[in-house]
Amino acid sequence: MTETKTYPENKFWSLFEKQKVNKYRVGNSSYKQRIKKLNAVKKAVEFTYRDRIKQALHDDFKKPFTETDLTEIYPVVSEIKFAKKYLKSWLKKQKVKTPFSLIGSSSWYKYEPKGVCLIISPWNFPLNLTFGPLVSAIAAGNTVILKPSEMTPNISGVMAEIVKELFDENEVALVQGEVEVSQELLKLPFNHIFFTGSPAVGRIVMKSAAQHLTSVTLELGGKSPTIVDKSANIKSAAQKIAWGKFMNNGQICVSPDYLFIHEDIKADFVKEFKLQLNSFYSDDASMSQSYCRIVNEKHYTRLVEHIENAKQLKAKIDVGGQTDSRENYIEPTVISDLPDEASLLQEEIFGPILPVKTYAAMDEAITYINSKEKPLALYIYSKNKKIVNQIIDNTRAGSTCINNNVIQYSNHHLPFGGTNNSGIGKSHGIFGFQEFSNMRSVLKQHTKGSIELLFPPYNNLKQKIVDLTIKWF
Repeated sequence: MTETKTYPENKFWSLFEKQKVNKYRVGNSSYKQRIKKLNAVKKAVEFTYRDRIKQALHDDFKKPFTETDLTEIYPVVSEIKFAKKYLKSWLKKQKVKTPFSLIGSSSWYKYEPKGVCLIISPWNFPLNLTFGPLVSAIAAGNTVILKPSEMTPNISGVMAEIVKELFDENEVALVQGEVEVSQELLKLPFNHIFFTGSPAVGRIVMKSAAQHLTSVTLELGGKSPTIVDKSANIKSAAQKIAWGKFMNNGQICVSPDYLFIHEDIKADFVKEFKLQLNSFYSDDASMSQSYCRIVNEKHYTRLVEHIENAKQLKAKIDVGGQTDSRENYIEPTVISDLPDEASLLQEEIFGPILPVKTYAAMDEAITYINSKEKPLALYIYSKNKKIVNQIIDNTRAGSTCINNNVIQYSNHHLPFGGTNNSGIGKSHGIFGFQEFSNMRSVLKQHTKGSIELLFPPYNNLKQKIVDLTIKWF
């Protein structure tokens, strides 16, 4: 008899138990019932709470309203639309072939919900990275506990109101608090954990999940390299990299972390990059309504220390470098001539600082990239198909975008996620639905099967049948 473990000392045990008791009812909900829930979330995000969401994110770190629409509202709404379009087909019995050796039977698999799920989301895209996975979890038929970041309290408060208005806590609940709250939640035997954050915390989550053999999706980060070769359109590359790097003040897991550019075009690229930054944010980004801030003092200090480390190592500040602690403001900054030991080249930056390295031969860039952990994204700017294929074939990354950056995240037909240090598992579209589902295989015997001819006792005839089966089937 299996012993049932309880957690009376854990303040979230009662909530967890409510969802555990309710998971089969939710798991057996119909396609229409799940669509109704998704529509309710869509209405709340797109209409009812939209202005409050935008104001909350502005209050948390001066996120521009338009940028919130593009990077928070739109991704959630489009995720819901995609799930609504395809959910009926995802929930159908998925028929597969049955080998001749199992004649008389049929086979299929079905997606069944994993059960009680925990979603721990980060501060950089609080709404998107909380409600995005929630859409997949609801579509798959799970109960869910959400734990958003404590670093963006205003938007966490708005999300808590939305969840409380739309759901009973025995189905979806949101809990707020410091890191101790996450630590307590991770002690519970969830059926699945979806975590978005740093590789360091991802290891802690995975270790906790292992205690209960809980499956995990880890959306992590890392140092996503960007390569610009001599054939690239310099103006277009500069414009897109500037947008991808400094959107959300560089606080994006898939932003270009560092740049590899051919030595012959570096000067022209930096000149064009300055022009693009001025067109985006004027010559004083601190006055721009399109440029947000670092989320808090801790992360501001961390980034300033990176800049100071670069200065100490005699690196060249090509663009920017100005800071203001009163607003956690860091000017869009480009730094080159960094030695390999520079902290900017060792840690994921997660801020508005772009290190630039040059190369003479593409093998130099590829060798350097492969000396690091596998990145979440790798970007290539080139018109040379042979070079593009060389880079893709000889590197590894969670995703790649050619002649653009960041936008691969927005295609729900593509799996999003990393590999090893940059993550485990995928999200978006059917890939997110699958993360929150178990593919349950079913084989049904209709008539007497050939396997029954091989039941003991064994004899020479049965051995011949086995030999023929191995050879031909």
